[in-house]
Amino acid sequence: MMFINRDITAAIGQSLKKYPVVGIIGPRQTGKTTLAKKLQANSSRKIVYLDLELPSDVNKLQSPELYLGQFEDALVVIDEIQRMPSLFPLLRALVDRKRKGGRFLVLGSSSPDLIRQASESLAGRIQYHELTPFTIHETGHKNMLRLWLRGGFPLSFLADNDKESFSWRESFIKTYLEMDIPQLGIRIPAQQLRRFWMMLAHSHGQLWNASRIAGNLGISAPSARHYLDILEDTFIVRQLMPYHANIKKRLVKSPKVYIRDSGILHALLMIGRLDDLQGHPTVGSSWEGFVIEQIFAAMPKGWQAYFYRTSAGAELDLLMFDGGNRAIGVEIKYSSTPQVGKGFWSAFNDMSCKKGFVVYPGDELYPLTKNVFVLPVKQLLKLFQ
Repeated sequence: MMFINRDITAAIGQSLKKYPVVGIIGPRQTGKTTLAKKLQANSSRKIVYLDLELPSDVNKLQSPELYLGQFEDALVVIDEIQRMPSLFPLLRALVDRKRKGGRFLVLGSSSPDLIRQASESLAGRIQYHELTPFTIHETGHKNMLRLWLRGGFPLSFLADNDKESFSWRESFIKTYLEMDIPQLGIRIPAQQLRRFWMMLAHSHGQLWNASRIAGNLGISAPSARHYLDILEDTFIVRQLMPYHANIKKRLVKSPKVYIRDSGILHALLMIGRLDDLQGHPTVGSSWEGFVIEQIFAAMPKGWQAYFYRTSAGAELDLLMFDGGNRAIGVEIKYSSTPQVGKGFWSAFNDMSCKKGFVVYPGDELYPLTKNVFVLPVKQLLKLFQ
């Protein structure tokens, strides 16, 4: 199987020089372990690797202070650290005893316990990096349609054919519901959470409506909200927040919800082939969510992104602010001849955007007006220039 270089590799290397603890977080099966072992192979330092899913490695930590304390000059990699959150206070004590870059590299496939424990125990001592599924920049633009259909989980994207890819994603969903969620201490019936996840897939890219979803599932609105938070905290969904400002407009206040990986979305919707996807009613919203994930993956630090919508119909799929707080409006269209309507121009003017882009799957970059451009998805980095 081919190896695809990950864009965050260099950034992780830099963080290991500066911070005593570096964290790589993200959903399961995105390649965190593979990336850590690649760093291990390319390092001249001694590296100790512990996988907390292996009983033999867990057994080594019966006296964790004695075991970990002997590696002051090595990089200790701890995989699936959310399984042993009691290690976080110990890591703080060990790095405070001898503070230097690259003492520990911790990997976690869920964020709730990981972030909370680390924020309490390792404030100022840890730098996080999120490893997402593959992006267009990593797979190459010639593979864009394959990436969109199959999603970016390595074993799905790299499968020999679409049928094997689809089968892998079905297994991922089953494992997530029946094993990963219970291991986090979350007690929700797998079938109930699957139904909720399916409902999100069918309303992908729409405004969050807790009452409607709760009514259909026979649960309370707070329970629906809890389910949504679980899926967000485990990197399965993205809540895109609406932009709020003190302007004289009636603004939408509910977030929009997306299944983050397009391949998982398509598996939930039983879409297995590109022909089926392109003829499916959700093709536009699927493309929108796919492009939004590519944009977030490439977005520089310090930038912020929202969606913008008013009750009068002004709307932007993304309203981004650069480091200087200048507004950039983005519309996403799955069309070879994309058009934007009155709602885009109204929102563009409402926010006094300095630039605007209409992202589409074509090949040519061209202007609509002086400050608004039709932008091929393969040139997304121009959004940030």
